[in-house]
Amino acid sequence: MERVGAGRDGVGQVRMERDGLERLLGAAGADSRRLRHALALLCDGKWWTLASLVRSTATSRRTIESLLRELPLERAGDRFRVPLTHTPDYQDLLAVAPPPEDPVAHLVPHYAHVLERLTELIAGAPRSRHVLDHVSATPDTVLRRALLLGARYWLPGTRLLCVGDHDLTSLAVKLVHPETNVTVVDIDERILAYIDDQELGVRTRWADLRLGLPASARDHDLALTDPPYTPEGTGLFVARAVEGLTDEGRVLLAYGASERTPMLAFKVQQALSELNLTYEAIYPDFNRYFGAEAIGSAADLYILRPTTKSRPAVTSRLSRLTTAIYTQGPQSVESPQNALSAPHRGHPGAPSPAPGLPADFDADLLVGDWPKDLPQPRVKLPTWLAKPYAAAVERVAIAVPPGLEAALPRLLLATRAAHVRVIGTGLQPLPDVLATVYTPSIDDAGTLDAVRLPQPDGEAATVLRRILDNGHAKLANTWREGLIAVAHAQGTTLTKNEARALIREAAPWSDDLTPLEAPLHRLGALPQAVAATVSALTTTI
Repeated sequence: MERVGAGRDGVGQVRMERDGLERLLGAAGADSRRLRHALALLCDGKWWTLASLVRSTATSRRTIESLLRELPLERAGDRFRVPLTHTPDYQDLLAVAPPPEDPVAHLVPHYAHVLERLTELIAGAPRSRHVLDHVSATPDTVLRRALLLGARYWLPGTRLLCVGDHDLTSLAVKLVHPETNVTVVDIDERILAYIDDQELGVRTRWADLRLGLPASARDHDLALTDPPYTPEGTGLFVARAVEGLTDEGRVLLAYGASERTPMLAFKVQQALSELNLTYEAIYPDFNRYFGAEAIGSAADLYILRPTTKSRPAVTSRLSRLTTAIYTQGPQSVESPQNALSAPHRGHPGAPSPAPGLPADFDADLLVGDWPKDLPQPRVKLPTWLAKPYAAAVERVAIAVPPGLEAALPRLLLATRAAHVRVIGTGLQPLPDVLATVYTPSIDDAGTLDAVRLPQPDGEAATVLRRILDNGHAKLANTWREGLIAVAHAQGTTLTKNEARALIREAAPWSDDLTPLEAPLHRLGALPQAVAATVSALTTTI
């Protein structure tokens, strides 16, 4: 054990150490209370790590480090404390009482079993992805979110939308309030699969919020989001949350900034103000995290209420989409690629007859942002995913900007074109289920060619293809009509209710979503589920 400052030489040494500390506290003024609270924790005999002290005080790492530099510390590995022999020197500087407790802290001891379960669930969750600004909330935080929802609102039968849910708040709500109807929309396929694996009745939907909110994620009573902490990210996620609400809904927002950077918080609050929302409550430092030490491993919890002017403001905000909404990675707000931009003019390879298009591909339709001098009709990416294109087209060229590669399977499901060419970077192979629709290939330049396969043979394959060919339609409705058509071809009759019963038995998750909204693990389960319903026809009819 190393003792730093042990063996100080008399009153003069103590005075020197206090002088530096008092200057620090004096410079902080009224805000020195957070430093005094940290000092009290360091003087209580308990060992601390830097991360745990930051999280416990909701104070930025830089501020805590400035305090530690003024103190005599003893250390054991990465832990430290003020030696008990020195603590009397600081008693008059301590904030003895901790900050005010949050409104549901008194309820937490009654849910020890839920907290234990959440601790296991969060420990087993997919690892954070820094490019998505993932930082895990503590189990205590997600439990208290669920408890606060129940303390402020009547949750049985209430519809809650989690706009992104890396923190697994959806599972906490279902464990505490199982009668709540909870839907999660997220871009991270791993999170959606993990939530579904818990079988707690949470509905999952895939969405890249830069491209749209799934149709089945509308008309909720409450929405909760812990977005990227940039003005662009927070503004987008809250706008989508409002889009998913009824007129009387509420948005619960987790947002935090360092006490050192009030201008960052101001810019985010400006983005919220542009949405014409009222602030019903702000609970300071309600959320705590494993990480995010730059902001004190903490975030406030806002309760926002839309007004009659919010929806027009949301529409205006969503018309100014950018791909750069994160704080780090290639899609950070500081990245030069900060809009839904066109591919580079002159695609790598042979000379192009039209800027941005490969020489050997004469597209009937351009999807995404392309050079304005190209003569073909065009559709924006959000519109392409939101509704079917009115005209039948044979050859489609799609431009996928950096950061939107995860949308590729859905961009293909949105068309019935015979030949699709996708230009982008970092494109990944298609999921296996799409091999029943397209024969894909990716060249060295990153261009994907997808040639549509002919209609398959076999009843189950035909029904599956029918579902995938109608990406914008309700999956269960297309499946039902496919089963009825198979029964008719067999010379028998299958009612709609009988078909629905078969589908719910094979895929209870399939109600009220489209193939475009379905997580990939659900699409991957379709072939087996469809085959099971076709096989069951012989016993049903």
